[in-house]
Amino acid sequence: MASLSRQLYLAAYDISDDRRRIGALKLLRAYATGGQKSVHEVWLTEGDKRSVLADMAYILDDGDRFLLLRLDPRSQTRVIGRGQVAADPDYFYVG
Repeated sequence: MASLSRQLYLAAYDISDDRRRIGALKLLRAYATGGQKSVHEVWLTEGDKRSVLADMAYILDDGDRFLLLRLDPRSQTRVIGRGQVAADPDYFYVG
């Protein structure tokens, strides 16, 4: 049985075509807790990760790029400049 624990990832894409870029954005926003333009923080189970990678492979074309990097949630956040606090809702529906 697969673990249902979620891991924190950084998902980023560089897609030139508007239609594919919108598809990637919609896909990642379903899992995102925060992000800027084409970079998002996502919490994924192993099953979610497999789904995101498979769906993104379907969206991407030659010349497009996608990065999914697992982050350590214990690490300290370092920022340059001024950011805004993420506006997370009180709950998330995953289903």
